[in-house]
Amino acid sequence: MNDGVSLASFGKRSFAFLIDEVIVSFLIIIIFYNQIFNASTPEDIANLAPLFLVPQTVIRLIYHTFFIYYYGATLGKKALKIKCINQDKENPSFGASLSRALVRFFSEAIFYLGFAWAFFDPLRQTWHDKVAKTLVVNVE
Repeated sequence: MNDGVSLASFGKRSFAFLIDEVIVSFLIIIIFYNQIFNASTPEDIANLAPLFLVPQTVIRLIYHTFFIYYYGATLGKKALKIKCINQDKENPSFGASLSRALVRFFSEAIFYLGFAWAFFDPLRQTWHDKVAKTLVVNVE
């Protein structure tokens, strides 16, 4: 599956992940700006957590699905000049992009175990890469 492609390093993938986390967090802060800054007590802040769960999950799923499907890369990946490809070296299909985003979310929820998997995988695939049958490669 990796014929003629250069697999993205763990460093590049990690930094792209951080960029994406900042972008998504910023979007969430913008959406919930009033609620966040009107919370005046620790109890008010604690009561916000359940309100964030569903919208945050939806925003993350849309962000990752949209960018991987249309561009083969999130903004973080684009910044690091890496992209996600399928077995035909093309952008993943919508179904593959969505399943990748869903498994990615699941992997995050269980202590990033699916991300750690890439350290032991010869193709550096995470769980979400394996499910979607994708590779993350350097863009030339």
